[in-house]
Amino acid sequence: MSGHSKWHTIKHKKGAADAKRGKIFTRIIKELTVAARAGGGDADTNPRLRTIIAEAKSVNMPSDNIKRASRRGTGEEPGVSYEEAQYEAYGPGGTGVIMDVLTDNKNRTVGELRHLLTKYGGNLAETNAVAWQFTKKGYIVVAKAKSNEDTLMTTVLDAGGDDLQDDGDNGEVFSSVDAFQAVLDAVKGRGIAPEVAEVSMVPQNYPKLEGKAAQQMVKLMDALDDHDDIRHVWSNFDIEEKEIEASLA
Repeated sequence: MSGHSKWHTIKHKKGAADAKRGKIFTRIIKELTVAARAGGGDADTNPRLRTIIAEAKSVNMPSDNIKRASRRGTGEEPGVSYEEAQYEAYGPGGTGVIMDVLTDNKNRTVGELRHLLTKYGGNLAETNAVAWQFTKKGYIVVAKAKSNEDTLMTTVLDAGGDDLQDDGDNGEVFSSVDAFQAVLDAVKGRGIAPEVAEVSMVPQNYPKLEGKAAQQMVKLMDALDDHDDIRHVWSNFDIEEKEIEASLA
């Protein structure tokens, strides 16, 4: 898959990766609430909650914020109740888009997502109209400057990972969903801080976009990524460097 300009790469070029701290905090608070509601407020017995608490601490979220969000999820404190949902869409040029959301009002969220998609040349799709083009996998991105390729490959495979692939300035680590946490722990155990680490919807193919469609795609992904209810957004586009630069101009 080397050479494909994925969204995390474009965000880096835009200087937007993890720059919107308020948006990150909002997402994590929602995830803490949902995780605590689903599995209880004890991180020792709720792996999902434990993972999100670790992420919250990694971005320096105050402990009081973490506790309040968890307590809202268990009903110990009043607060908004969030729901999880996944929506599929067609983007410019027939690309596929998958959006994971956390929302307190599905009707409002769907209306806002439909508006953004229409504005940038896309439209909502029926369930499974797009998802078949993606495979759910553990996905970790490591900057080559931070790691030795041979050491990283050995670390990944020994921890149960599936593959390490070249993607320009980065190495992409793939694993099954079940092996994701073990692989991530092994990578971090080598002192490597990943650029991206998530259970991701990995595309099986990459439609190439040029000109207006490429520029619309970048603007659409940026708008979706900036939406408060979006937890994750994935797409399967392939855009050349020059098209990225044009869209950012």
